Amino acid sequence: MSSALDPIAKRQTRLDTDNGTGQLEAGCQMDCSALKKCRCLPVASLSLASSQETLVELNHLGRTERRMGDTELSYYLPARESGVNDMWVVAKRYLHLGCHAPPHLLERERIRLVWAILRIRHPLLASKVEMHSYDDIRFVYVPPHSAEHALDEAGDDLEYRTQNKDELIDSYLNGPRTLSDDRISYLIVSFPDDLRSDVDTIRCEFLICAAHFLGDGMALHQSANDFFGLLGSSSMAELSALLATEWQGKCGKLAASPVDLPSALESRLPQARGKFAQIASRVDFERNQKKLIGGQTFPKISSAARRTIVPTVSFDENRTKNILKRCKSQGVSISSALFAICNFAWAKTTSTNPEMPSLMYSALNLRSYLLADKALNDSYWFLAIGYFNVMLPTFLPRSGDLMATFWHRARMAKLQSTDAAKNPLTASRSREMARERGNRARAWAKEDDDKANGVWKAPPPAPKKAGPSSNALIGLSLLGNLDGMYKHSAFSEIKLDTLTTGSRQRAGGMLVFGYTFVGKLWISLGYDENGFDKEVVKRFWSNVLSCTEEFLIN
Repeated sequence: MSSALDPIAKRQTRLDTDNGTGQLEAGCQMDCSALKKCRCLPVASLSLASSQETLVELNHLGRTERRMGDTELSYYLPARESGVNDMWVVAKRYLHLGCHAPPHLLERERIRLVWAILRIRHPLLASKVEMHSYDDIRFVYVPPHSAEHALDEAGDDLEYRTQNKDELIDSYLNGPRTLSDDRISYLIVSFPDDLRSDVDTIRCEFLICAAHFLGDGMALHQSANDFFGLLGSSSMAELSALLATEWQGKCGKLAASPVDLPSALESRLPQARGKFAQIASRVDFERNQKKLIGGQTFPKISSAARRTIVPTVSFDENRTKNILKRCKSQGVSISSALFAICNFAWAKTTSTNPEMPSLMYSALNLRSYLLADKALNDSYWFLAIGYFNVMLPTFLPRSGDLMATFWHRARMAKLQSTDAAKNPLTASRSREMARERGNRARAWAKEDDDKANGVWKAPPPAPKKAGPSSNALIGLSLLGNLDGMYKHSAFSEIKLDTLTTGSRQRAGGMLVFGYTFVGKLWISLGYDENGFDKEVVKRFWSNVLSCTEEFLIN
């Protein structure tokens, strides 16, 4: 097991002889008429470089690989069959990401150049996965042997469609899996309306797909911002020159060393020194876990067919400003208020076991805890999340001021969230949690494989766990103010208006998402509609919306 906790990087030199001196083809590189899914805009022929020097052969750089850490592995192993935890962001100008933009900014060659630049800068995006054993699963990156080769590879992981936002999201969440071990990131560009040459702007939907073991939500959104920044602020010639420069610096003769892959989270967290410190870390982790008391859960139903839906609401800019002002006056953030919203919504949904608290969980950004590392500084695409829990009473007072109770619970959520983020033991607890999640993932993966091979034998019944239940009610993905991450002024001609984010849920999965974007507060509920009692979930979601109106708006 220890081998997965201490990721290694192995490099094998391999020479390539392709000089990559060819020029880009005009227009689409795919057989659109055959595929019937690409509606490309015309683009003139373009040379990637002004001289032979920019397309030199790969001389001393070869295959780079490193083992996954426990956190990455805990996301990879459950996702092998159906793509559970594959992340998606839809941006459609308007943003999911959805947008409106001038046609010339959406030409296929321009988008292909931008996508290629990002893949050179962030090599995990262009990597593959090799599984040798449950303990030995590796990212493998083979650098492109020329800038044109990088462009061709980017084009292989780029697709054009004619779906609208809802069709695009549904096909990703519920259709055949988009990603695989050989393709762990993918870009889909969709034009839902008929393309016309006599309009100033057209509607476009972007879907940026990435396996969750590849990186976290912050990496995904930062990448989307960089994508639009390049797309909306550079000429084709500038993008072409930039790709050549990036390739030369990372993969060509100007590269000082083989390409580095960002290190795994566990190798970058401060390590416990000495046997005593290691034992103390484990004891603290176990004692902290025993403090968690839950017992509130959504009633589940068995279904062979998973179907994820994501009902989403947004509040206009004026309402959002008032919500922010009200939260600030109470000394909490919207994120803390959303814990209280879910708590009140569930209390109004059920009357079962009101004495048991509601346990909710969320992701914790661990980037500030990481030790300095050049590979990390060169790329933000890596997974750096831990987890924390918020416990709140389930019952509501029979009399008195519900408004005061609501804000009190929001402050309780804030205190628990702050303690999780600033506790001096956060790094050691996150390391122990990663180890535990990795061990669970290995055990469950082996069980799944044994069942598939017909050799599984049921283990003896596990002893009943002592103490109260620690079952969680729901998870919350709280992204904060995304307008602080998306620099809209840097791509002023591209008007993002919608963003939907989430993941391809496991059977019986459920997450609440909350964030602000383009000045609006967005709340969504992503869940497997075939995995829960539909009436209960419907009541809960209705209560989420009514509690938002009652406590944050009215």
